[in-house]
Amino acid sequence: MPENNQTTNNVSEFILLGFSVAWQLEIVFFVVLLIIYMLTITGNVVIITATWVDHRLHSPMYFFLCNLSFLDAMVATAIAPKMMEDFLSKKKTISVSGCISQCYFYFFLGTTEFILLAVMSLDRYVAICNPLRYTTIMNMQMTAQLMLLSWFGGFFSVLSPIIIISKLPFCGPNVIDHFFCDIEPLIRLSCADTVLLELIEFALSTIVLLSSLMLTVVSYLYIITTILRIPSTTGRKRAFSTCASHITVASVFYGSAIFMYIVPNKGFSFGLKKAVTLQTCIVTHLFNPFIYTLRNQQVKEVLKDTVSRLQCSMKHLKTHSS
Repeated sequence: MPENNQTTNNVSEFILLGFSVAWQLEIVFFVVLLIIYMLTITGNVVIITATWVDHRLHSPMYFFLCNLSFLDAMVATAIAPKMMEDFLSKKKTISVSGCISQCYFYFFLGTTEFILLAVMSLDRYVAICNPLRYTTIMNMQMTAQLMLLSWFGGFFSVLSPIIIISKLPFCGPNVIDHFFCDIEPLIRLSCADTVLLELIEFALSTIVLLSSLMLTVVSYLYIITTILRIPSTTGRKRAFSTCASHITVASVFYGSAIFMYIVPNKGFSFGLKKAVTLQTCIVTHLFNPFIYTLRNQQVKEVLKDTVSRLQCSMKHLKTHSS
């Protein structure tokens, strides 16, 4: 039942408090966030372009990486532009529909990313534990099906809670103590009974996070066991190098998400939670393409060759123009 006998939706917009710092610091934050956002988009576009252009990266592993880079860019885009606008604005408002849309796209893309990370661990399991059958198992059809599973899983697992939230009455106050429309502070502002919605949101978060985490952990237990059985040190290093980037990215994602959405909030300040959320929403998506380019030898070789070809082309153009 709505509180104070109010059944109409009196709130037309929300105020995002963000980090509530002096305006001088907000200018600094704007510049830093702009640089991070531009680097994030650039880094992920480079990965996507290299994957599509170079035939050496035309394999399931890099197809999944290409999708991960696209998701990284989209998650950052769902959050960063509005944050930058708020850093330069005195009135840090967002419409109710805009807030719910931002919430949906953040969780839809984020959930897709977690499922994709589990799919990528399964791909590495097949590649290392069943190398002779890898091309047979991870064929084009299977790769496409796993990709669709990731996207449709993210889409439908978030759809029901967001539909329920869109129908909630918001009677005031309208202040969200966050830098974006996260689901928890948004639910708190409703003047209706949200116990069932909170249970659904917690259950879905737990199912998606823990099931994908379990698949990732089990896959890597088999992978590590197989790698340790390889007789040569060089062979072990080569096998592990194909997984190192994915392990690093998955550890950061799962650790942050479990802290934000599964671990009870008691004992943690909301400021700390906002800081962890900022790291997950913005900083992690900047590091992902650099983690893969720095730790993956084949990606590094492709990028070096691409840069060399561009340099040759530039020299050729200069020679012709002169």
